[in-house]
Amino acid sequence: MKLSKLCDILFDQKLIDQNAYNIVLDSEGRQKKLLKKIHKVQVGIVSVAENICPEISPVEIISSLKIANKKSKSKGPIAEDTIMEAIAKDTGYRYMKLNPLKLDIDIVTKTVPKLFAIKHLLVPVSLQNETLTVALYDPYDMEVLDNIKKVVNKKLLFVVSSRTDILKIINEFFGFKSSVIEAEKATPDRIAELGNLDQDLKLKSAEDIQLNDEPIKNAVDFLFNYALDQKASDIHLEPRYDKTYVRLRIDGILYDIHTIPKNVYPAFASRIKMLSKINIAERRRHQDGRLKIGYRNKAAEIRVSTMAVVFGEKIVMRILNPDTLFQDLENIGLASSDLIRVNSFIAKPHGLIMVTGPTGSGKTTTLYSVLRSMADRGKNITSIEDPVEMICEDFNQVVVQPQIGITFASSIRTILRQDPDIIMVGEVRDSETAENAIQAALTGHMVFTSVHTNNAPSSITRLIDLGIEPFLIGSTLTGVIAQKLVRKICSQCKEKVTVQTDEIKSAGIKIKHREVELYQGKGCDDCRETGYKGRTGIFEILPVSNTIKKQINERESSHKIRQTALAEGMVSLKESAVQKMLKGITTLKEVVRTTSDE
Repeated sequence: MKLSKLCDILFDQKLIDQNAYNIVLDSEGRQKKLLKKIHKVQVGIVSVAENICPEISPVEIISSLKIANKKSKSKGPIAEDTIMEAIAKDTGYRYMKLNPLKLDIDIVTKTVPKLFAIKHLLVPVSLQNETLTVALYDPYDMEVLDNIKKVVNKKLLFVVSSRTDILKIINEFFGFKSSVIEAEKATPDRIAELGNLDQDLKLKSAEDIQLNDEPIKNAVDFLFNYALDQKASDIHLEPRYDKTYVRLRIDGILYDIHTIPKNVYPAFASRIKMLSKINIAERRRHQDGRLKIGYRNKAAEIRVSTMAVVFGEKIVMRILNPDTLFQDLENIGLASSDLIRVNSFIAKPHGLIMVTGPTGSGKTTTLYSVLRSMADRGKNITSIEDPVEMICEDFNQVVVQPQIGITFASSIRTILRQDPDIIMVGEVRDSETAENAIQAALTGHMVFTSVHTNNAPSSITRLIDLGIEPFLIGSTLTGVIAQKLVRKICSQCKEKVTVQTDEIKSAGIKIKHREVELYQGKGCDDCRETGYKGRTGIFEILPVSNTIKKQINERESSHKIRQTALAEGMVSLKESAVQKMLKGITTLKEVVRTTSDE
C-alpha cells in the first residue's frame, strides 16, 4: 500500500485534515531513513539473523509523525491502532486487538512456521469449526493472502491487527515454545547447566533473548517477561500427569496461558529454584525463596514458594512491584472519613494497630504504605517479616528464620533493646508473638501487625483466642483496619446501566429508589475484554473507643462489638464496596463476589 492511499483513507474518515495530509507526504523520505535505524530491533533478533526485515510501511511513517487525531477530543496523536482500525474499515475486515491471554499457543506456533509469520507479518489467532482466523498487518497485499492459503489447508477468516501486536505475539509465543522444544531435545547434562546461584536475574526482553542461550533460561525469561507485561500478581506452575499448567493471576483472577511438557518441567523448576536460592535437590519439603529481576529499568522482586504435590513440585511466584506496594494512603482506596481515622491512629505516640483481611487482600500494601508515610530520619522503624515482601531502605527489616531461632517473638524482644520508635510485626500467628507485640505497645511503642480475619471486630476475638487478657487488649489496641480488594471498572469501556432495586436488594444491599444508575465495563482491548482493570481496597476502620474498650474487658462477642462500632460511625466492608459501586468505581457483581459473607 502506498502512503498516499493511506492518507486518502484517513482523510476520507476525517482522522486527518489537508494540512496533515501534506505534512505526511512531504516527510516520507526523512521518516523512512529514521525508522530504518530502529526497524531491526523492533522486528526481533531472529528475523534479523535470517535477513527477514519488512519494508518501512506507511502506517509506521504516519504513527511516527505524531499527527493529531481530528476525531479525538483530546486531539492526541493518531496511534497505530487507530490507523489499523481505519484500514480494517476500508477493507471490510474486522479489526482485532490481540490479547495474549486469549490466544492458544499451539494454534499460534503450530499452524504456520515462525519465519513465514515474520516475513508476511501475520499470526493465526483462533481455530473454530475448521475455520482459521488469521491476523494480518497488510490486508492489501494479495501475495500474502495467496501465500497463506497455500500454506494452510483450512478455511480462512482474516482480521486486521497492528504490526506491534503481531510481532509481540510472534516473539513471545514462538520464543517460549521454541525454548521448551529445545529443552526437550537437550541432553540432561546441558539442562543441568542452569546458571550462577549467587546472581540476581537481569531479565532480558523477548527481543533480546538469543537462540544460542540455554533453552531453559530462555523459557524462564519469556515467562517472567510475559507475566510482567500482563501486570500479573502471581505465577502458578501446576504439575499434572503429563504436563504442567502455567497460570497467571491478573486482578485477582487466574488465567491459563501455557503448558510445559512433563520431561522439561524438572529443569524449568530447578532454574527457578536456583535463582531464588532454594535447595534444588530437595523435592519433598516445602521451601520458600525470593529473587530480584531487572525489568525495563526497574527492579521487581519475586517471592517463590514450592510445595510437593502428587505429580511433582507446585511453584507459586508472587510478583512484588514497588509501585504497587508503596503508595500514598490517599491512593489505596480509603474514603475521606476512613482516611481521617487512619491518620488519627498513626498520629498517636504508641499503641497497637492491626490490619486484617484474607490472604491477597492488600494488607502488606497498607502496612508498607503506612510505614513509608511515617518514615523520617527522626524515627527508628523496624519490621519483622516472614518473608520480607519488598526491600525498603526507609526502615530496618528483619527476616524470620525459625531454624536458627529467629522468630517473630524473639525478634520483638531483641528489637525492644534497639531503641525502636515503630515496630511492624508481619503477622501474629501464635500466643507468644501476640504477647510480645502487646508488651511492646504497653512500653510506649507504636506497633503494627496483621492477622487473618474476615472483619475488624473478629481480630479482637482472635487475640483473646490466642490467650491475651482482654484488659491488655483494651489498654493497647488503638484501632483495626479490615480490608479486601475489588476489581475496578475499566475506564476505556465504562458505560451506564440501569439496575432494578429488586436485583440490588437480593444481594443484601439496601436501596431506597426503584431504579439505580450504575456502571459496568462492556469489555475492550485495554481490559482484555473483562470490563475490569486494576483493583482498589474496600475498608472497615474500627477505632477502639471507651465503649468498645469496656466491651473488650467484659469479653463481649465480636457481634456486639461490631454493633457498637457501626453505631459509632464505622463503615462496614459491604457499605464501603457499595459506596464504590455507586461512585462508578466497581460493579454490583464485584460487591456480591467480595462481600457475600458480610
